[in-house]
Amino acid sequence: MTVEDIALQFTPGIGVKGTVHLLECFGSAERIFAAAEEELTLRAELRPDLARQIVRRAGFSSAEKELKYCRKHGIIPIASTDPEYPPLLREIPDYPHVIYVQGNPQRLAERCLSVVGTRAVTPYGQVVCSRLIERLAERVPRLTIVSGLAFGIDAAAHRAALGAEVPTVGVLPCSLPNIVPAHHTAIARDMLDHGGALVTELSSQTQQYGTAYIARNRIIAALSAGCVIVESPDSGGSLVTARLADEYHRSVMAVPGRVTDRSSAGTNFLIRSRKAQAVLSAEDIIVELGWDLEPEPAVLRPQSEPQPLTPDETRLLACFTTSDPFSIETLRELSGFEPGELAALLLGLELAGALRQLPGNRYMKL
Repeated sequence: MTVEDIALQFTPGIGVKGTVHLLECFGSAERIFAAAEEELTLRAELRPDLARQIVRRAGFSSAEKELKYCRKHGIIPIASTDPEYPPLLREIPDYPHVIYVQGNPQRLAERCLSVVGTRAVTPYGQVVCSRLIERLAERVPRLTIVSGLAFGIDAAAHRAALGAEVPTVGVLPCSLPNIVPAHHTAIARDMLDHGGALVTELSSQTQQYGTAYIARNRIIAALSAGCVIVESPDSGGSLVTARLADEYHRSVMAVPGRVTDRSSAGTNFLIRSRKAQAVLSAEDIIVELGWDLEPEPAVLRPQSEPQPLTPDETRLLACFTTSDPFSIETLRELSGFEPGELAALLLGLELAGALRQLPGNRYMKL
């Protein structure tokens, strides 16, 4: 990382794609700033006014100020030409030349999986998110969970990773060391304390108007080999992330939900339109990403002890008084749970190996 790398970010008129173009032409920020105005206009086909901004080193004062800011706040700036830069992120056509990291930058280059979804998370979504990450933690070495630290599924994914002792990375739509939303400052601190990282492409001098979310989502999509959407309505940021992941040739996966649930309308649409692979278990994710083909498979992490059932799960399981299958309607009458609560509890018991779902929405105790 050099001051020239950050200076590119602060040169007026040179945006993300302009920086990528210049790097393709010259190979490094140092060579860009060493080029003559004529070379910049002819070789890189820059407009003369932009070439003059580079020759005059218009962004250097701000770049030096930014480096001081990073040193003061323990922020690590990483350029795309540095060996520490995440290799998957560098593959996309609009990669940020400089990213700013707090925590362990190595996590960005490990076996990353992005998990995103709706802010209006349901009990079903929380249970699925938690169980998927718990099972992945048991099976996948060097796993890192990536999300956006937003309310809902994002926060659930980070918390599940922390609970499973898996590093987790938060991609932020703001400059560090700020946290958006501020309510998740404690989660962010736990992520750093447990070997994770926070990352953004925004410098401390970026004027922020709350418009960086789409740009942030492209980084979430690009950092990982695959992206899992746990819950999403028929519009929203998680569907944008899914589209970007598909454009970047990442594996897009989605958790199906009931056709009557608004929170699953987006995920069901992705699956129906064959834009996402349906995910029912951690094994589905492992197979989809080819992680089961690694030379050292599966058992690299010892199996954890089975999680005890919650009081509500125990109460529902007690309704199975015989070995015969029970319908959802019967279980609702016997247990008194609301439909949404019942669906989440049934899924939890199924993932825990206590129940099996049969055709016709019937369940049998194992």
